[in-house]
Amino acid sequence: MGFVKLEQQEHVGILTIDRQEALNALNSQVLSDLDAALDQVEANEEIYVVILTGAGRSFVAGADIGEMKQFSSIDGRNFGIHGGNVFLKLENLSKPVIAAVNGFALGGGCEISMACDIRLASEKAKFGQPEVGLGITPGFAGTQRLPRIVGISKAMELILTAKVIGAEEAKAIGLVSEVYPADELMPKALELANAICANAQIAVKESKRCIRKGMQTDIYTGCAFEAEAFGVCCGTEDKDEGIGAFLEKRKEKNFKNR
Repeated sequence: MGFVKLEQQEHVGILTIDRQEALNALNSQVLSDLDAALDQVEANEEIYVVILTGAGRSFVAGADIGEMKQFSSIDGRNFGIHGGNVFLKLENLSKPVIAAVNGFALGGGCEISMACDIRLASEKAKFGQPEVGLGITPGFAGTQRLPRIVGISKAMELILTAKVIGAEEAKAIGLVSEVYPADELMPKALELANAICANAQIAVKESKRCIRKGMQTDIYTGCAFEAEAFGVCCGTEDKDEGIGAFLEKRKEKNFKNR
């Protein structure tokens, strides 16, 4: 699928952005390839969890500066809309997405990681929104997701100074969940993905939906979303299996995702 490769390991889909000659920088074609890959993942009922990573020594170095050099105001707006829509599709995928950030995650790379549900980083990872140093703003919702994740003050600091930070600082401010040695990153991401796969997938999807929708609204509406999701799950066979296993003190559960 062009610059985005999809591999499936049991119930885990691994999406790898592979444009190594440009450190996996996002141009219009990469965004379109990712858009198509996300549709493929969404339609595959055998994929429960997704891992997004980059090929080689970079996660995603940013948006393609060479392509952007010739942009007019209209071109820039359209590029921002294109990338923004793809990242919204990533964020709202029904399946959990883990970003395995193996190297540079700058500009669009930081933004794409923030559209994922969980971020794990290699010790070699670098994060930042350096756009103002190029005379532009973040274009793929960096000004929106970063303050929601790390708070307004820290987001202002990072965006307005164009500062690049390492993985440990990213963990300290809550931008990533865990930091691992480079050779342990993908095994740890797979371990986390498989732990999610072991649970009832209707409940997993409903929980993700509640968190995503609830973060965009007030607590009262969010609680209403949750009550609806709880009701949906209570009508499933998986609820009967999960509660049955608990009451019968069975460790093994046979969830059927229905």
